[in-house]
Amino acid sequence: MKHVEILGSGCKRCQTTAEMVKAEADRLGIEIDLKKVTDYAAIAGYGIASTPGVVIDGKVVHAGGLPKAEDIAGWLG
Repeated sequence: MKHVEILGSGCKRCQTTAEMVKAEADRLGIEIDLKKVTDYAAIAGYGIASTPGVVIDGKVVHAGGLPKAEDIAGWLG
């Protein structure tokens, strides 16, 4: 199981990113534990300045803007 965190304030882009990650995981048949992190101190702890951010298994893989579906597939694979 992959542990995925979506970092952000809960804005529309952050919600869309979470939905995209879930949809891609479902499409690939990969089980994920998805958490949304909205605490600014926790987000800053990952060293990103722009959101949404995506962290998979403790590693920041994306920051700022919506990710591409093919990128998400690569991160989860």
